[in-house]
Amino acid sequence: MNDRAKAVRLMLFDVDGVMTDGGLHYTDSGEEIKVFNTLDGLGIKLLRATGVRLGIITGRTSRIVEHRARHLGIDFLHQGAHDKLEVFHQVLEQAGVRAEECGYMGDDVIDLPVLRRVGFSVAVPDAPELVRHHVHYVTGLPGGRGAVREVCEHIMRAQGTLDAALEPFLR
Repeated sequence: MNDRAKAVRLMLFDVDGVMTDGGLHYTDSGEEIKVFNTLDGLGIKLLRATGVRLGIITGRTSRIVEHRARHLGIDFLHQGAHDKLEVFHQVLEQAGVRAEECGYMGDDVIDLPVLRRVGFSVAVPDAPELVRHHVHYVTGLPGGRGAVREVCEHIMRAQGTLDAALEPFLR
């Protein structure tokens, strides 16, 4: 598993259930609200600073996700992806990486086509059993509660970049 994480040059994430807790929250006017975890956000920024490129492939479309992606410096954002595998192949081509050099983190069966093709696949603990069965790593923390941070640190640890990434905070 560490060898798989060590090879990651591009890490892709689903949003709902991974970067959020999976709940769909709406205001009375029908506006969607998403809650993101700041620990996850810093983990993404730290991973990006090590040279790993980042992307989001999600089936839903939301301006909130656009804002979050921009704030985090996400390199590739694809929303409304009904065929995530097709979008995945497009991202690989755009990024110039092979599937073996890519990681993907998802939480449901719609993510399986991508999870089964990447070099490092990750699911959250509350993903369906079928999904957990087909991934290389299941996080200890749930989606929206630090799971993304856990994966970012796992990749940095495998690549030998975690200590350097955290060193500025230990001065």
